[in-house]
Amino acid sequence: MNILILGSGGREHSLAWAIKQNPKCDRLIVAPGNAGIAQIAECADFDILDAAEVVTFCAANAVDFVVIGPEAPLAAGIADATRAAGLLTFGPSAAAARLEASKAFTKEICDACAAPTAGYARFTDAVTARAYVEKHGAPLVIKADGLAAGKGVIMGMTLPEALDGIDEIFGGAFGAAGAEVVIEEFMEGEEASLFILSDGVNCLPIGTAQDHKRVGDGDTGPNTGGMGAYSPAPVLTDAILEDVMAQIVRPTVAEMAARGTPFEGVLYAGLMIKDGHARLVEYNARFGDPECQVLMMRLGAQALDLMLACAKGDLAGAQVNWADDHALSVVMAAKGYPGTPEKGSVINGLSDLKGDSFNMVFHAGTALKEGAVVAAGGRVLNVTARGASLQEAQARAYAMVDKIDWPGGFCRRDIGWRAL
Repeated sequence: MNILILGSGGREHSLAWAIKQNPKCDRLIVAPGNAGIAQIAECADFDILDAAEVVTFCAANAVDFVVIGPEAPLAAGIADATRAAGLLTFGPSAAAARLEASKAFTKEICDACAAPTAGYARFTDAVTARAYVEKHGAPLVIKADGLAAGKGVIMGMTLPEALDGIDEIFGGAFGAAGAEVVIEEFMEGEEASLFILSDGVNCLPIGTAQDHKRVGDGDTGPNTGGMGAYSPAPVLTDAILEDVMAQIVRPTVAEMAARGTPFEGVLYAGLMIKDGHARLVEYNARFGDPECQVLMMRLGAQALDLMLACAKGDLAGAQVNWADDHALSVVMAAKGYPGTPEKGSVINGLSDLKGDSFNMVFHAGTALKEGAVVAAGGRVLNVTARGASLQEAQARAYAMVDKIDWPGGFCRRDIGWRAL
């Protein structure tokens, strides 16, 4: 079959890598792709937020299956357009993707289905929000309601930090995403991620992971889109996972279906775990990045079969065949990230690294310039490895990092520290 993946990051590179291994894949196209994706798939240049362009391209290239990677095309209704054109599609409708596109909407859903989450209040102006914070005190979590590329969350550990966070968001730091602010109770515990496929009715958990959001070692510095991840996450035990499915995930999927907006795609539940119990931090309506990279390393070719079952509504009989292994990914970012990254620096040494089912460098923000791979974004490379243990996966990943010659980049040196 002919498959089109929409997106250009490390998530999409790992999806392409896994899908390419499946014999069902005859032709693989990624739009717009990046320098690494171009080594394993065709790259196409068109506006992935323009529904008409996407549908026209699919018709011209006899595309059978569309996989939507990032959140922006989902929020723009691309999945609605491709489904309306009769295309098999992996990704929720715009209405269902509101679980990620609006934090306030997610809170409404949690209230409706009694899913455990943080207490919250929502605001459309800074004056009222500041008064709320001054009344309740810190710590609090200040969130832009809309899509902010994973960066619209400010930890108000002190009262001045919380007030500054309100001013920052309402001041336009995250654009239209900050037109409304959600202020949440600060939840203590350990954060982890659970990934579930849903066909609108059935739910299938397909893996756990733990991300490292802060830019610096020891979880210090500002939040980022993610500086590394590993899978599985030992804090998400089988007992906790079943409780999450029973109390959070299945009620959410049932509530979305009852509203006439069934969720069809991957549901990424960010969880806070304390004393053996989990509460929902947030939902994403797509694979996490860099969590997708470690999941795809462990899933391999079966990832396509699972996504097809999800898109066809056949999840009831599907199952995940996990190897008893671990995967870990280290994000290499351009200097200046998460502020203003320095773009254009040349990355050497990538061609000397072998790529196989145990060692892969997934490209995130890269481009080709005069035959050289250069940095073209903030998070640039996802150096990812599998091993029989997390220690082995970590050692392999950092061994690859050390062979990459890139003075313009940096990474954390402690990915996996919580589990280790």
